[in-house]
Amino acid sequence: MTSKLTYVGAIGMTAIALIAASPAYAAGTTAGTTITNNVTVDYQVGGVAQGQQTASNSFVVDRKINLLVEEVGSVTTEVVPGQSNAVTTFQLTNTSNEVLDFALTASQIAGGTAAHGGSDNFDVSNVRIYRDNTSSGTVGSFDAADTLVTYIDELATDTPIRLFVVADVPAGLSTGAVAGVQLRATAREGGASGTQGAAITQTAGANTAAKDTVFADVAGVNDANRDASHSAADDYTVKTATLTVTKTSRVVDDPFNGTTNPKLIPGATVEYCILVANAAGGASATSVAINDSVPTQLTYVAGSARVNGTVTAGTCNTDGVAAGTNYAAPVVSGTVATVAAGDTRTLLFRATVN
Repeated sequence: MTSKLTYVGAIGMTAIALIAASPAYAAGTTAGTTITNNVTVDYQVGGVAQGQQTASNSFVVDRKINLLVEEVGSVTTEVVPGQSNAVTTFQLTNTSNEVLDFALTASQIAGGTAAHGGSDNFDVSNVRIYRDNTSSGTVGSFDAADTLVTYIDELATDTPIRLFVVADVPAGLSTGAVAGVQLRATAREGGASGTQGAAITQTAGANTAAKDTVFADVAGVNDANRDASHSAADDYTVKTATLTVTKTSRVVDDPFNGTTNPKLIPGATVEYCILVANAAGGASATSVAINDSVPTQLTYVAGSARVNGTVTAGTCNTDGVAAGTNYAAPVVSGTVATVAAGDTRTLLFRATVN
């Protein structure tokens, strides 16, 4: 006859000693394992050894359902408006003492404070979950080799895996917009490879001789304590360039006054200053193409265009370069490789009044 917990004397202490001598893993001894130990008693009567007495006890290790979902990293995921395949990264670890399946759910919060402190105010679209492919591609980072999943099949104990919640970001968003996302995993029965297992039920009532089930998980961001689920959160924060354009002009000279108090008469030279400013706190703007059509009443001064210059007190400095400019009548154009957040770059050119 066996029981799950019977003796608490020498037999119980022996079992504890055996377990303590084993390596310490989060999952612990595998569920369903039968632990047996034996006791022997030797004695004498009148100095004569008598037959040895023995006793045995066995119990089945119960199943502890536990898991951990964690955000990988500790900062928001920066995205730009219109971005496809924006990635937030999580890790799932099976800390149960049995191989299990795990159902996966990615969700979005509706308002409130996101994981990294911003206020949730938009939703991403086309939300998917991928499992990191550790045999090809870039391990640890999302790429084309990763597998689209709705559940994790036969996850071994004490095994962490990386998961990516991938989504598309709407266009037209401003810097600082935030979308909160959450990933939840729920333990399911394992044992049948290639098929998501059934829901798991916690054993009710008293301890039995069979393999009982105990939920041991803690509450996550959108699940309860001891519910066979765990969840974590991340967020997307928009960082975009907000460009403003200012255009000014000044008269440089005229045919009669020269550079002393010149007037805008035919033959006068006009200098245009185009300022492209990127608001502080945003992302860098790249491949900035500036195009300006010269009015028919003006004639472009060949070779006068300068691009990528700086600004002092709202006025173009003459420190730009000719490289990156072009004139294809009637358009003067210039390309600035990068306008950093908080910076202003220029296109400057001259024309004469017809």
